[in-house]
Amino acid sequence: MGYVRLLRQRPVLVLWLAQSLSVLGDRLYALAVMWVVYAATGSASLMGLVAVAESLPYIALGTVGRRLVSRFSSYRALAWVDGARAAVAVALPFMWSPDARGIALLLAGVLLLGALGALFDPNLGALVPDLVEPERVQQITGLLDLTGRIARIAGPASIGLLLLFVSEVQLFALNGATFAVSAVALRWLARRYATSAGGAAERPRGRARSSVPAGPVLREHPRVGLAIGLHGVALFCSAVTAIGMPALLATRYGAGAAVYGLVTAAVGVGALMGNPLASNRRSGGWLTVYCGAWALQGTATACMGLVLDLPALLLLALLTGIVTPATSVTLRAHLGAFAPAERLRLMSVDQTIIRAGGTAGMLVLPLLVDVSPRLAFGVGGGTVVISALITLLVARRRLREPAPAEPSGQRGDVVAID
Repeated sequence: MGYVRLLRQRPVLVLWLAQSLSVLGDRLYALAVMWVVYAATGSASLMGLVAVAESLPYIALGTVGRRLVSRFSSYRALAWVDGARAAVAVALPFMWSPDARGIALLLAGVLLLGALGALFDPNLGALVPDLVEPERVQQITGLLDLTGRIARIAGPASIGLLLLFVSEVQLFALNGATFAVSAVALRWLARRYATSAGGAAERPRGRARSSVPAGPVLREHPRVGLAIGLHGVALFCSAVTAIGMPALLATRYGAGAAVYGLVTAAVGVGALMGNPLASNRRSGGWLTVYCGAWALQGTATACMGLVLDLPALLLLALLTGIVTPATSVTLRAHLGAFAPAERLRLMSVDQTIIRAGGTAGMLVLPLLVDVSPRLAFGVGGGTVVISALITLLVARRRLREPAPAEPSGQRGDVVAID
């Protein structure tokens, strides 16, 4: 019922509907771009290059683009970013051709969309907590997490139906339409929601949050730094399941795409079950919950390489899905408690770390999967478990950290709403 109460607030409802559509469009785009590249070239390496190209701007801007990212910390600025993303996505079908020129233009478009996404994602994440009261930040974080998880299920499920009416390349234009809807919603928020949840007065138009360096914030809150580091390690190891699951099913069980679909569905169903638990968790002990969830997920991943029958594998996949929301919601809700400028910087750092970790994992871990899928699952899962336990041990024995400080005055006094 917490989500229903949140959605009764018009700004939350508008943002949620727009982002639901946008995230679904992103899933369709991700599937379409990989299929188009493979169909045109028959090269799995080029598919990997496209995935890396999309992540590079996130890593670059998160590392050296702190001031640039902070210039887009308002709903008005994000509306322009989504408008630009809509234009790029709609233009791609008109520039595409199944030759070297078309591939080069597609890669350029992927890079540009990645750069715009790197400006958009941390800023929206930093603005969302100010739509609600401080005690409801965890719930709105869980609501948007649920949106992404539903899209991960609905995207692959709907693409077959959509391809009866449009081509794979035209799915790019469909994604552009979802960006346009999101831009309209963000523009509405910029005009209509000019105060924070606390009811403070509107800030001067166009004024963005000041940029803060990550180092001092992480030194003051070392547990947050440990949690972000664990997030990067876990995303590095997640390449084992993303790449290794088809190989594990084929070599261990002689199974194919149908069983892979069942495993993926089990993870998705588990995530839908786990989301309400994560979003309604009582405050306190956030790092214990966070590390415990990663340790459980790592254990389940390692056991996937050991079990002897498919029902056990499906149960482990379900468990993995159940604990996954506890990792993402717990950390993002904790970051949402920081003052806006610090919140934006920490979310940008987290995004940079997980993109770098995920990209490195996609480049390195397939080599281990080629040697032995079972070994890869054991190493990947075991690494996550050990990292989670070390993080928790170091935090408990050596670190004492102050709680995130609210900015002086009301929350709305520092919100860059326009």
